[in-house]
Formats: sequence, C-alpha cells, structure tokens
Amino acid sequence: FLKPEVGERYRALPLSLNLRPQSHAAGTATYFREYLRQELNQWIETQVNPEGEPYNLYRDGLKIYTTIDSRMQAYAEEAVRTQMKDLQKLFDQHWMGQDPWGEFTQILEQGMKRSSRYRALKDQDWSASAIQRHFDQPTEIRLFTWNGYRDTLMTPMDSIRYAKRFLHTGFMAMDPHNGHIKAWVGGIDMDFSQYDHVNPTATRQVGSAFKPLVYTVAVDNGFDPCLPIPNMPVTFEAFENWTPKNYDGKVGGTMSMFRGLALSINNIVAYLMKQVGPEPVIELSRKMGISSPMEPYPSLCLGSFDMSVYEMVGAYGTYANRGVWTKPMYITKITDRQGNVLMENFSETKDVLSEETAFVMTKIMQKVVDGGTASRLRYRYQLTGDFAGKTGTTQNNSDGWFIGFHPNLVAGAWVGADDRAVHFRSTSLGGGANTALPIFGLFMQKVMADSRLNLKPASFTSPEGGININMDCSGYAYEKAQNEDSWEIPAIEA
Repeated sequence: FLKPEVGERYRALPLSLNLRPQSHAAGTATYFREYLRQELNQWIETQVNPEGEPYNLYRDGLKIYTTIDSRMQAYAEEAVRTQMKDLQKLFDQHWMGQDPWGEFTQILEQGMKRSSRYRALKDQDWSASAIQRHFDQPTEIRLFTWNGYRDTLMTPMDSIRYAKRFLHTGFMAMDPHNGHIKAWVGGIDMDFSQYDHVNPTATRQVGSAFKPLVYTVAVDNGFDPCLPIPNMPVTFEAFENWTPKNYDGKVGGTMSMFRGLALSINNIVAYLMKQVGPEPVIELSRKMGISSPMEPYPSLCLGSFDMSVYEMVGAYGTYANRGVWTKPMYITKITDRQGNVLMENFSETKDVLSEETAFVMTKIMQKVVDGGTASRLRYRYQLTGDFAGKTGTTQNNSDGWFIGFHPNLVAGAWVGADDRAVHFRSTSLGGGANTALPIFGLFMQKVMADSRLNLKPASFTSPEGGININMDCSGYAYEKAQNEDSWEIPAIEA
C-alpha cells in the first residue's frame, strides 16, 4: 500500500499516453509480409465465412502458415545489411564529388514526378513552376542512412538526388525439393523504399546468369561438354550481322563448355546459341518457370531480357532437384479461428530435364565456383562441400547477379540502383561477383554454421544408373590462345 501523502502526489500527476503503433515497415520479413498481405487481400475476395460474410483479414482470427524460416530470414537480412552497407560506402567513394547519373539528369525530374509530394501538389492544381519552386525550398526531411535515420534541413529536390545514389537489392532462398521459400528480402529498408525486388513482377536485365540455360539446351541436344569450341567471335547474319564480343576483348584458342561457363566467355555461349537457336532456349525457360517476356533473338544468350529474382531462383532449383522444376511457394495453409482448413497448398512439380542433363549442368556450374567467376565463395567465404551457380553482370554494370545452389538449398541475389543510369564504372566493382555474390556467401556462411538448420556440406550425386555423357576432358586437345600459359580454369583472385 502507498502512504496517503504519496498517493495524493501521484494522483496529482497528469495522465499521459505514449502510444507507439506498430509499423508494417518494422520487424522481420517486411517486404514478404507486404507481398503476402496483398495476395491475401485478393484471396479473401473469393471467400466467405460460415455466416456468408466476407472474411476480414485482421479481425477474423485467420491463421496463415508460411514457408519462411525465421532463422534463415534473419541470416538473409543480416547478409543484405552487411554487404549493402559496405557496397554503398564503396559506391559513394567511387563517385566522390560527382553525380553517378552523369548526363542523364532526366532521372531527377522523373523522380520528382513519381514522388508522393509531387502527386499531392498536382492534386491541388499547383502549376509546374509553383511545384518546382516548392521542390527547391528547404524543409525538414527524414533521411535514410546505413547508420539509422536522421532529420535534416534539405530541399525536396536534393533529397531526390540523395535517394538516387543508393544501391538496392533483392534476395530469395528456396528449398529446391518442395519449393518452400525460406527467406525473402525485397530491399534495403522498407521505410526508405517500398519497391520489392523479389516480387515476381520486379524484373531486371539478367546478364550472364542466364547463360546456363543456353548450355542446358546444348547438353540436352547431345553436345559434348568437352568439345573444343573456338574462342572466336560469332556472327548472326540473320540478325543484322550481330556479333557479340568477350568482356575483355581477348580471343583465340579453344575451350570446353566447362571453362567457357566458368570464365563466362561470351564467344562460347554465342557459338552454342548459333547451334541450338533461341526458340528452344525460350521453350526451356518457360518449363523452368520463367514467364517474363522474351523474344527469339540471339542476344538472349547474353541475358539481354529482364527477369525476376523469384523466377531465376525457381529456375536454378531445377538443377538442384535433379531436373524437376518445383514452383516456388510461400503459403502452406490457411485456417479459421476454429482450426478449419480454408486453403492448403502442395508442391507443384514438372519434369523438365533428364537427371543426366541436370547433373552434367550442375557439374559445369560447379566449375564456376571451384575456379571461375564465383571462386571467392571458396577463398573469401570459406564455403565447403559442393556448390554451383553463375554470376551475371549487365551492360555498364547496371545489374549484378548471383544465383547459386547447394544440394538442398538454392538462393539468388540481384544488386543495382533503381535507375539503370546509376552504376559503377568498372566491372571489378560493379560486377555480380562483387555486388550480389557476397550476399549469397554471407548468408550461406551463417546457414551452414547453424546446426539447427541441418544444412551440412554435401555432394551432388550422379544418377543411380550412371551417366552416358562424357565429362572427362583430359583426352581432348585444346589450343591455347596467344600468351596463354594454361588450358586449365584459373583461380580468380580477389
């Protein structure tokens, strides 16, 4: 009990409330939760409760069971935060004192017109000149930084310049055997940017991460992976003599498909594309769950079309799952407050490749990790056991990709700015091996170290009946390019 005089003293104090409503942009898996909310709102439009009334997503006690693993999600968010914070610092140093968009200043006007501030002023019938004056007038603005939000005095136009400099990302991890999405990170911060880069409709140019699908069609059509292929430019006469070139401009010699993919040599994939044609590659892509628009142009071999992280991770899961594509899924079931099942999902699968083709392609992509463009997974992130995958970098380094897989987990990352005109000037900094791959590496480090997840080092196993496709290239004669010391796949240093 309180003494009377103490009670009176407390009674005299003013009653105040410090309400802190929970923000949907706070907590874990924010981008996934928002995507889920939108999907569920569409679902409940077709559902009614026992009283014949529409369900209310927030008040009717529905239980949504998702596939997200809380530990993997936490590791994914930590990996994104670590890599993107470091990468942004590097990007800012790279462009110190300069505008990364260069002469493409129209992206600033576009950013202004897309802003909620601009739309609000337009709705009030402000003139263009009045709106511009408003955007040039300093005001209090809350800015995102990698060390937390800060309030400052800045013109809205300068805040757009500030925001346009940021790099963004999308990362997704999935069990390739049942399609369960285990982690979904759609961006760097939900408050700062609500655009979800994992959303199936969020597409960007995919670059060399698409090359394995061209190789797959070739292997499936009987091409010998050890066949010496000339490292020379290939011309597509029917397409205005289009002739892709290697990134470094070097040519000469011959190499196997193993080496061609490990070092991401454009001449090799162009040779294969000319042999198989773009139509079968598109057909395979559709079977592997890629629904984004594609045209039957030879430039497809270099990943010239836009695709989503969601699609690419699902497609690569086909290799890890021995040729069976499994549709990515994120809801297992929905029940009402009494536990009655209202909706239940099961894995959807499709036989796409023979086990033999899937295994051979997996071994080809394993060389990318063991001595090619993704070799830093070994020497920097110290990942052990079998891994396979492919890096991707697009024109002007606007997009960096890495899609990789373990026998029991497939994951992929994209990194780039919202506007493609904003990018690193060198591939050593802006390539997928330096921008996107580290997210995969950091994530896998944590996942494999967590004994509760039981994701141990494992090996890709060959089909029970063995394989009839030759993968021993030791008996083949390869021509060295001028000044080339070895035909072997070299380890690429940091």
